[in-house]
Amino acid sequence: MYGFSTALHISFIDAITKVTEALKKEGFGVLTDIDVQATIKSKLNLDMRPYRILGACNPPFAHRAILAEPDIGLLLPCNVLVREEENGTITVAFMDPEAVLDLVGKPGMKEIAQEVKARLVRVRDSLSA
Repeated sequence: MYGFSTALHISFIDAITKVTEALKKEGFGVLTDIDVQATIKSKLNLDMRPYRILGACNPPFAHRAILAEPDIGLLLPCNVLVREEENGTITVAFMDPEAVLDLVGKPGMKEIAQEVKARLVRVRDSLSA
């Protein structure tokens, strides 16, 4: 599997705020915020439920990964998906860095992936608390 998730019973906007704050506590900033719902509406004039992709980055880990593998930027940042389900529940899903960075197969990358995943799991767990 390439990700892990949790479900929240709060508003979509509150979920974005909560996820962003939880990421910050673990040393991640949000580099990108892709509003897929707005893009689909703007480009295709189609309606869909809220769907945002947050590109999370922890600079010290990103730096270590880039030093180990300069092309790692093809697999960064760590995407966090926040989407509203049909029943109103908010799903927050996290890219699994171990699954993604395992593609690299370079020494030291596995350890970085494990450390980043541990932080993202703590973010996920804190959202349910």
